[in-house]
Amino acid sequence: MRIALAQINTTVGDFPGNARRMSAFARRAADAGADVVAFPELSLTGYPPLDLIEKPSFLERAEEQLALLTAELAALPLAVICGTIARAERSAGKQLLNSAIVLAQGQPGFRQDKMLLPTYDVFDEARYFQPAERQKLTWITGRKTALTICEDAWNDKQFWERRLYQRDPVEELVSGGAEVLISINASPYHIGKREQRREIFAATAKRYKIPVVYVNQVGGNDQLVFDGSSFAMDASGRVIAAACSFDEDLIIVDVDSGAGTLNETHQEETEATYQALVLGTRDYIRKCGFQKVLIGLSGGIDSTITAAIAVDAVGRENVTGVAMPGPHSSEHSLTDARVLAENLGIRFEVASINAGYAAAMATLEPVFTGFKPDVTEENLQSRLRGLTLMAMSNKFGALVLTTGNKSEVAVGYCTLYGDMCGGLAVISDVPKTMVYELSRTANRRHNGAIPESVFTKPPSAELRPDQKDSDSLPDYEVLDAILKAYIEELRTPAEIAELLGQPLELVRDIINKVDRNEYKRQQAAPGLKVTTKAFGIGRRFPIAQRFAE
Repeated sequence: MRIALAQINTTVGDFPGNARRMSAFARRAADAGADVVAFPELSLTGYPPLDLIEKPSFLERAEEQLALLTAELAALPLAVICGTIARAERSAGKQLLNSAIVLAQGQPGFRQDKMLLPTYDVFDEARYFQPAERQKLTWITGRKTALTICEDAWNDKQFWERRLYQRDPVEELVSGGAEVLISINASPYHIGKREQRREIFAATAKRYKIPVVYVNQVGGNDQLVFDGSSFAMDASGRVIAAACSFDEDLIIVDVDSGAGTLNETHQEETEATYQALVLGTRDYIRKCGFQKVLIGLSGGIDSTITAAIAVDAVGRENVTGVAMPGPHSSEHSLTDARVLAENLGIRFEVASINAGYAAAMATLEPVFTGFKPDVTEENLQSRLRGLTLMAMSNKFGALVLTTGNKSEVAVGYCTLYGDMCGGLAVISDVPKTMVYELSRTANRRHNGAIPESVFTKPPSAELRPDQKDSDSLPDYEVLDAILKAYIEELRTPAEIAELLGQPLELVRDIINKVDRNEYKRQQAAPGLKVTTKAFGIGRRFPIAQRFAE
């Protein structure tokens, strides 16, 4: 039984484009002698379609495209496992199903519907789909095959200390005599996710003593980045086929002989995270219809890594860095920004905000009489920079990439309608300490393009004389540890203080900053998720609330 794993990059709602991609990969699989080719979850519609699902025309378009694809692939000598949506037959409940349909000889045949609908983190599938009542086996090339959709294969009671669901579809299918498991997935990346998947499926293979085949989507869709990293394992849990991470791929595995394509690109995690950000940035820009991007280059580490990622995502010819010196900008900031732009080969512009700041202060002077200068004047500088970038965005049709990191966004060390202006927050899920690690990775990839002074100078917003981040925040090593424990691990202040050996008052102060700045984060540009808990789609906290840690 030769199975092809078609790891493709789909676009939500692009039915003709997704179908063309599937057709091309199916033909390649047939040429390679595959008996069956498996595509990812909802490969025809793109994942996640969110509330597009609620449009009747979306379902109609999916059905029309499925019929066209089925006819187009009719002459191929292999079965095609296609992920799509289908109409629910029950009169009560949701109207749609998340389904895997086997296409063969010009006909849609066996259909497996998803039973376990995740409603945690970034997932909300129970909002849209009716769960399957039962699972069925199908025969593919003479083998009893268990066909599952993502979550259905993630509920092994011997792997999880506490399962989310009572039923285990894989256990039920294997008890019916399954000889091989094929799992189609749309599983987004976060740090550590690739190893976790392999551990889960290795446990399944060993427990049931059957080969398992896992195919995953690749590409960025809004805030989610899908890494692919598809694989196949033999009955002992040994990897016998592996696809690339963060790129489209087609691999073949013979589950009888145990031979398969091994395109192993299981990079260490910092390199993987960098690739995830590049892929997510590229797909967000391209799938939203943009080609060019703008970045405010301050000479600091955050705008530096954002620029490097942008160059790798869309090419240096499509990236413009804009330095916007103000009344408190240092000379080295402008110099470092210029050197970086030259080394990366991107367009570089200088647009001083000094005249605009003077004019704004003159306008506000009568209103501000009797008030001492404070954060108001600092934020005014940031907002003038936001205005400048958005004006250039309108004029040149380029998307602005914001440069705030997770540490700053968490505690509100950012300015609404200022440095938060833009269309994509590339590093908003990257803690400051990781920004430095990723920047070293970027520097290796770009042959030392980043000036060493960018790594060594103290971080500063440069909005008042001799300002440093450490004036307002603890060292980033301390801050990031507190934030991870609170945001990703949901620990209490007392637990965090004891765990990290930090003063309780410091921990409480940081947590209060996180909670008070929810209103800012919900007005921010969408960001790319790379940690287990990112601000945005997977973290839903109220703004107006009085629960305090």
